[in-house]
Amino acid sequence: MFRVGFGQDSHRFSSDGNRKLILGGMELQEECGLEASSDGDLVLHAICAAIEQALGRVNFSVYADELCQNGITDSKEYLKIALSHLKEDGYIINNLGLSIEAKKPKILPIEDRIKTNLAKMLKLKKSQIGINATSGDGLTAFGRGEGMQVFVIISLVKDENN
Repeated sequence: MFRVGFGQDSHRFSSDGNRKLILGGMELQEECGLEASSDGDLVLHAICAAIEQALGRVNFSVYADELCQNGITDSKEYLKIALSHLKEDGYIINNLGLSIEAKKPKILPIEDRIKTNLAKMLKLKKSQIGINATSGDGLTAFGRGEGMQVFVIISLVKDENN
């Protein structure tokens, strides 16, 4: 069976200059972080949401809220939960598409690093991950540099080894 999920997350940039930007499990030293209860990794949050939706499970915020309440703010821990659900249900990721809307940081110069890191975490080939980015010509708060938004689409297939 083939399944598809769609995930979205958005956050505004933090006024705390010490907060680091985390994208796709990577810390980007050169940019200010995002306002969030967790580390604000909107890429991993949207991936988790897409996985849960594709599996027909409850909204991932249920798990994220509980983790935050227990002091767990590393989004890689959130991803572990979504990946465990994937395994429990007997699916693997076929491919992953990300669409990022932001004025900053520029995604093209870091796209390969994001893909490499996601491929490692998700046990995928980089060719199974597509990323595009836009500022939307500044028509939204994200395009004006007030925050970032990401949309994720994921396709799952039954794990033939499971």
